[in-house]
Amino acid sequence: MFDTNVLVYSVDPRDPAKMERARETIRRAVGAGSAALPAQALSEYANVRLRKLRPAPDPGAISREVERLLLAFPVLPLTGPVVLEALRGVRDHGLSYYDAQVWAAARLGQIDAVLSEDFNPGAVLEGVRFLNPLDPAFEPTSIVWSV
Repeated sequence: MFDTNVLVYSVDPRDPAKMERARETIRRAVGAGSAALPAQALSEYANVRLRKLRPAPDPGAISREVERLLLAFPVLPLTGPVVLEALRGVRDHGLSYYDAQVWAAARLGQIDAVLSEDFNPGAVLEGVRFLNPLDPAFEPTSIVWSV
């Protein structure tokens, strides 16, 4: 499952190395026909594209980018149980709320790996493994893509 930061780096030319690593990881996931996005990642991606990356494309272009992501990946919904599990992740594991929400969506969606720059790479939290595809040591071929 992809976290927002990997999606954002795939379109952010300020760090060409991270942009290429993010794109390669996304390409492999799409090619394998597996991986997922939490609904939160789509929302955060749209917000970052609108407000933080410059030059910002018009909202119509961002809509088309989100539509491409929707076609490429199943989206795990943000549900009441995900919110409750995220709160448990904050309480029991000391995660920030939005990181806990990503973890909760993966855990409840039975996703075994989250690809993100925001977690401790290699850590496993209640069966969810965190990998940083933007780290030069990460090898995209080492992951078994599954939803």
